[in-house]
Parts: sequence; structure tokens; C-alpha cells
Amino acid sequence: MSNIQQQDVGTLVTAYKPRLKAFINKRVSNKEDAEDILQDVFYQLAKVDTAMNPIEQVAAWLYRVARNMIINKQTKKREEELPSYQNDDDDVMKDISEMLFSNQTSPSPETEYLRSLMWIELEEALSELPLEQREVFEKNELEGLSFKEISEETGVSVNTLLSRKRYAVLHLRDRLSDLYEELIYS
Repeated sequence: MSNIQQQDVGTLVTAYKPRLKAFINKRVSNKEDAEDILQDVFYQLAKVDTAMNPIEQVAAWLYRVARNMIINKQTKKREEELPSYQNDDDDVMKDISEMLFSNQTSPSPETEYLRSLMWIELEEALSELPLEQREVFEKNELEGLSFKEISEETGVSVNTLLSRKRYAVLHLRDRLSDLYEELIYS
């Protein structure tokens, strides 16, 4: 039996379901698939043995499990070719985003490897950001919260949040564009 009691799972489901659902819905077009993933994430939480594998940060764990399940679900849908490189930074960021969140049925091992590299680099690039920039980027892009919701949660003005996200995006664009070019031209 898991260390996480049934009532604790219920409390965690209530606390995290809305944001986790928004996060999944933003990345999965099929509502039934999104609901399946959401249920699977909480099922995985319920069966975790926290004595053997303690969960230090439940929110981070839930989003990581959701992200992995999204990737697994998408890998069963279709194979995608590596996007072509274009000089426009916005196109590069769009290609990177598509690579990270694509709906693939059966990706090639190379595509899976590239996707895992991109996730590693994204996480590393996010860790380089000042905390305020990283938090607003993660809440908006990864958790699916609006700037208004983030503002209400943090007490920081929407304009300040927009500015912080802009700086985060500029850093990530620069950092991930270099990796993207390296992958395309190597």
C-alpha cells in the first residue's frame, strides 16, 4: 500500500485538477485523450509508494508525469519529420514547441532522442532564469494559467508579469535557437 493515503490523494486531486487539466488540454487536442491522461496521472499518484520513492514536490511530480504521459500518448498517434530550419526566430520557437508537444503516433528513435534533448535543454535554460521570470513562464506556458490568474495568485501586476515573461522568452529563444541550429546542422 502506498504511503499516500486515499484522503490525501483526494485532497491533491481537488487542489491540482484544474491547473493540471488546463496544462494537458493545452497540449492534447482530443478531449477524451486529455481526460484519460488526467485520470492516469492521479492514478499514478495513488499507487506511488512514498516510503520507497518519496515525492518532495508534488506539483512538479504531477506535471512531469503528465508531460511524460502526453508524450507517450502522442507517440502512438503519428510520426513527424524533423521540422525544417528557417531563419526567423519565431519560426524556430514554433518548431521547438512543436517538437516538444507534437502529436506523434510512432516517432522514430531519432525524434524521441531529439525531443528528450530539447526537454533537458528547456529545463536547464529555465533554471538559468531569475526566479520571477521562470515562475511566470512556467505558470503561463506549462501550467496554462492566464496572466490575470497569475496576477491574482501572486499579487504582481499583469504588466510586470508580461515583462518578466518577455525576458524569459528572449533568453529561451536565444538559448534554444542555438541548440536547434546545432541539431539541424550537425
